Amino acid sequence: MIRTDRLILRHARPDDLEALHEAFSDPRAMRYWSGPAHHDIAQTARILKTLIAPDPDRQEEYVLECDGRCIGKAGVWHRPEVGYMVVPAFWGRGFAFEALSAILPRAFARWPEQAHLTAELDPRNEASSRLLEKLGFVCTGVEEKNFLYGGVEWTDTAYYRLDRPDQPSGTSL
Repeated sequence: MIRTDRLILRHARPDDLEALHEAFSDPRAMRYWSGPAHHDIAQTARILKTLIAPDPDRQEEYVLECDGRCIGKAGVWHRPEVGYMVVPAFWGRGFAFEALSAILPRAFARWPEQAHLTAELDPRNEASSRLLEKLGFVCTGVEEKNFLYGGVEWTDTAYYRLDRPDQPSGTSL
């Protein structure tokens, strides 16, 4: 568990399902995700299952709790890739930045051999681009029309990288 000024970052529990489904079933939250909004809570339950029983070699994910309520998730979901999701009612308040500011140093400490962390996003998601850049990530490139969203729309992918803070940029361990 990690405490920040406004959040508790903790392991997921079964009772987080409804709150997480609030985000995963919202078309605004899912617009730039890996697929459309969940219509069936069983889809969200599969994600929750991986949060409850993560693979310790590749995951360091947390539920974001604010005032006793689950408002999203953040962390390293598939090492070295970082991901995050916040319930839209809580957007624009800096919760993802606050959570990731606490998680990123912990991830580098957990995996000392990890030279960098990465993130991928649809470049139209300007809020996430700004968030990653504020955290120190650098865009390393954009690939056009390489992701088929929901089986109907080809979208671009922007690739971001955050080098280990104690390592010169662009080097490998």
